Amino acid sequence: MPISRPTTLLLSLPVLTAMGMATLTACNGEASPPAAAEAMPPRPVQVAEVRLSSGDSTAAHTGVVRARREVELGFRTGGRIVSRTVEVGQAVTAGQVLAQLDPADLALSLRAAEADLASAQAQARQARNDAVRSRSLRAAGHVAAAYDDQRVAADRAAAERVASAQAALQLARNRLSYATLRAAGPGVVTGLLAEAGQVVTEGQGVLRLADPAERELQVAVPESALPDLAQAQAEVRFWARPDVALRATLREVAPQADAALRTYAVRFALADAPDWVALGMTGTVRLTRPGVASASLPLSALHDRGQGPMVWRVLPQGRIEAVPVKVRALASQTVELEGPLAPGDQVVALGPQLLDPGQRVRVVQNRLAATLR
Repeated sequence: MPISRPTTLLLSLPVLTAMGMATLTACNGEASPPAAAEAMPPRPVQVAEVRLSSGDSTAAHTGVVRARREVELGFRTGGRIVSRTVEVGQAVTAGQVLAQLDPADLALSLRAAEADLASAQAQARQARNDAVRSRSLRAAGHVAAAYDDQRVAADRAAAERVASAQAALQLARNRLSYATLRAAGPGVVTGLLAEAGQVVTEGQGVLRLADPAERELQVAVPESALPDLAQAQAEVRFWARPDVALRATLREVAPQADAALRTYAVRFALADAPDWVALGMTGTVRLTRPGVASASLPLSALHDRGQGPMVWRVLPQGRIEAVPVKVRALASQTVELEGPLAPGDQVVALGPQLLDPGQRVRVVQNRLAATLR
């Protein structure tokens, strides 16, 4: 029995040596991870099918139709209104009479200006004759040069008074013509600011006239929506015709917010608006801003291995690859992702932290219908 112990020990040494070499070889990495992954059986996984949404964002604002050009018309002189020939909503043409002032005082001013001109002309003729006689007397040596200079200066002053009287007469004629208020162009009366019998001052508004040739939709927009206005596509629908959509173009944004509402007045031009679009109609402009397509996946599919968010995409050969993504929105069970994902791609929906690159998987369940409702 004492002799058999060394024999057993000697026989065991080659076996232990071989096992130690195998262990060292494995520790030195001679057996590569791909080979190990290849030897492993496919891991069963649950997947979700990628479906992309457009990513477009929309916003709606309600406003009223306004004319691009709307002015308040008033008399260019003061007086008492004796008549008004138009009403609210009435269409007018260029040159049409809108209102009339009492011309009595203006006619008297014109008569006074004519009398002043006649007097100035008479004095000018007298001063001219005196200057001519003074020049003859000076040439004959009968008067001094100073006397002649006075006659010449009086002649020039009289001529200037005539010019002043002529200008005053023309101004009086203009004021008399200003007693009749006429439309400068075609339009629609949108407001009356004065009535017959009322005394108005020069420039005071009498009525409001709008040009319906160019119509716009004016809406109130909060400051949070201002950055997206320029890139958004605008479409207008009216409450009177909800089935008709009209193309609109952003034309003007108020530089300052309303003091009470803290909103900005924004105007959208209605190109080629039909005739039924009347001033004052209520309409809603829908703003669509194009965005990047996004995929809605289960929240459990999102994973981060220290290099940013990613998901595992299942390849047709049963392999997986990492796809970097960008988180757009998070919900309680789903996540909106942006990245190089195509419709129909299969993404590992559960347990992505248990997988490694190049690992083989086997699809056992599709979680799309159960998770993304």
